[in-house]
Amino acid sequence: MVWTNVATIKVKTFDCGFCDRHVGSERGYSREYKVGEPHRQSSHTDHIYICPNCHRPNYFTDRGHQVPAVRPGDAVASLPDHVRALYNEARDCCSVGAYTASVLASRKLLMNIAVSKDAKEGLNFVEYINYLEERHYTPPNSREWVDHIRSKGNEATHEIALMSSDDARELILFTEMLQKFIYEFPSRVPKKTGS
Repeated sequence: MVWTNVATIKVKTFDCGFCDRHVGSERGYSREYKVGEPHRQSSHTDHIYICPNCHRPNYFTDRGHQVPAVRPGDAVASLPDHVRALYNEARDCCSVGAYTASVLASRKLLMNIAVSKDAKEGLNFVEYINYLEERHYTPPNSREWVDHIRSKGNEATHEIALMSSDDARELILFTEMLQKFIYEFPSRVPKKTGS
């Protein structure tokens, strides 16, 4: 992708809202504007920085608000495609302020993880959680976290209350850890080559 009329602007380091990489850029665009009544105007400058890794635009207001926002959580290696897609959906929802949708996706993610580990489809949520625990896919002392996800998921599903940024982010953090425990860490164990 080639951007036209790109200027050299003030250097900024940031986490790209598209590729999740921590980058620095001085390539992009600036826009100066005034806000307020003519006799009481204040000047502002917004910037668009081009990510040097993925070459996509990251917009920053003069107050530091970034669009697209950085997705919470980190990428997890060795995930099945459908699990990765749902995890990223939960992260994407959170990054655009769709916190209730993110909580629901995190809850559904636990069900999908269980099915990826051979649980039958069509079970209820508690049966999926029990399946993961009985087969030691959840770390020791994680029952409170699993109950927390169940509780928040039930609130998001059955109550009028909207979920908060903190609700969504903490569930993403837990599901990230769980996926690393189930998929990523086992995939990193060196394979034995004959004895």
